[in-house]
Amino acid sequence: MTQLHAISPIDGRYRSKVDALEAFFSEGALIRYRVRVEVEYFIALGQVEQLPLKGLFGQRPGLAEQLRDIYRNFSDDDAMEVKEIEKTTNHDVKAVEYFIKRRFDTLGLEGYKEFIHFGLTSQDINNTSVPLSLKECHEEVLLPQYGKILSLIEERAKEWERVAMLAHTHGQPASPTSLGKEMMVFAYRMRRQMAYFDEIPFGAKFGGATGNFNAHLAAYPETDWRAFGNRFVKESLGLERQQYTTQIENYDHLAAYFDNCKRINVILTDFCRDIWAYVSMEYFKQKIKAGEVGSSAMPHKVNPIDFENAEGNLGLANAIFEHLSHKLPISRLQRDLTDSTVSRNVGVPVAHTLIALASIEKGMGKLILNEQALYDDLENNWAVVAEAIQTILRSVGYPNPYEALKQLTRTNQKVTAQTIADFVETLDAAPEVKERISRLTPHNYLGYTEVK
Repeated sequence: MTQLHAISPIDGRYRSKVDALEAFFSEGALIRYRVRVEVEYFIALGQVEQLPLKGLFGQRPGLAEQLRDIYRNFSDDDAMEVKEIEKTTNHDVKAVEYFIKRRFDTLGLEGYKEFIHFGLTSQDINNTSVPLSLKECHEEVLLPQYGKILSLIEERAKEWERVAMLAHTHGQPASPTSLGKEMMVFAYRMRRQMAYFDEIPFGAKFGGATGNFNAHLAAYPETDWRAFGNRFVKESLGLERQQYTTQIENYDHLAAYFDNCKRINVILTDFCRDIWAYVSMEYFKQKIKAGEVGSSAMPHKVNPIDFENAEGNLGLANAIFEHLSHKLPISRLQRDLTDSTVSRNVGVPVAHTLIALASIEKGMGKLILNEQALYDDLENNWAVVAEAIQTILRSVGYPNPYEALKQLTRTNQKVTAQTIADFVETLDAAPEVKERISRLTPHNYLGYTEVK
């Protein structure tokens, strides 16, 4: 298959932007993670006193690492072997078990093969493999990319903290602000939401057919299998075992994770729309790359396509995150299969998110600050200092200041610096009050603008 024949643009047009996800969410990756969980489980069983495996690893130094090489050196040919086995078993996890049993034959472990997948159901493997793949993708790919965008926004916020800008509330000229502070709003929101990732564990289900270790306890009743499961999931896989489950995991932690991604993506959607608006207002120009075409019909155009692309992909990501977080925690009684097909799509919203983040990074690299446009917009809107004037007059007990400024600014006549100066002259106020008002301009009436 080539990019020209891919049904999804993730594997087609945008493949180069999401290559890193292949190691976590492809079919081959899922099989490799299943093999990894099965192998680590077998190794962990070797520490259980009551099992015949006890002492095996002591008798054969280096065996644990040989077993780990099964998944560490897992190849495309190995994955295809599993898929061939699946054609017979018609069960993907059972195919993995049989694949490992073949490897045990080559290692001289024929007598121990039945302790592969011992006492487990397929969801003990799936509900550890999927959260493990997501955890490692989060740590290695997604979180660093979110962090890169956050750093870019914070850098621009600091760079532009003293760049005065006309604010627009309800789309109308409003009290001035600074471009940097407005950028910092997004960085502040994003950083606070990213902090929640530290509070969301990557949970896993591990407990047999209905979550009670029935088979384990029947075979070896003297073993504390709950303690074993907790230890295995935590120490061997780096996950948190859910203590009470049905045949499948509760998915509440995954739902919380997806919802958190969704909130960050909403913030970035807001960011993209604001940057888009600033470009349309010519507060930003965009770097032109030789050979690029902005419009097929209008040669003069340089469109903010990166932020539009990002907005679209953030929307797609969130639509799928929404479905995942709503659907996965719901199951009929102890098990139905609806989660199986849905959980295979965990990588899809992550991919759309990465595409969006790459577009935001690219778009921010094209932005050129047009300070003259920001200056002109402020200069053309002297009426915005009316808020400051009436507030100062209120503070000194001047009668009806709001009404006086309302009458001044709501006429059809344009309010200019001279209009304000003439108005100040008419005020029956102390000279120092008039002087303080006279120092106000749309360019310096900014409030706190520094960012930290």
